Amino acid sequence: MKKKIKRKDIEIKFYEKLLKERPNFVQVLISLGNAYTRRGFYEEGLEVDRRLVKIKPDDPVVHYNFACSLSLMGEVSQALKELRKAVFLGYDEFSYILQDPDLEAIRKHPQFESFFSNLKRIKIPQF
Repeated sequence: MKKKIKRKDIEIKFYEKLLKERPNFVQVLISLGNAYTRRGFYEEGLEVDRRLVKIKPDDPVVHYNFACSLSLMGEVSQALKELRKAVFLGYDEFSYILQDPDLEAIRKHPQFESFFSNLKRIKIPQF
């Protein structure tokens, strides 16, 4: 386990160093956000996702990841709003929404059932 944690620390430092030279390097921001989340640095991951939403406001995966970060931080209403936006922008991995551990808090939200029922009816009739 320690080797994994050490590798992630090296990975995070590497991405942070790259961003000092190129602060809006999208692929590095995405990788850094994922590394933070895997390591349990949810606040840092959320800040990266906030930056990405500003840089790529029409990217459905960026909004999906932002929803995940918000959910992990307990900002469930805002997370559900971002998840809706991700779907509106084209995110369509609906079965993953039901499994993604990052979205566990959203799935417990009273509005999630209604949101997902509408998806099943409108977007994915094969469910």
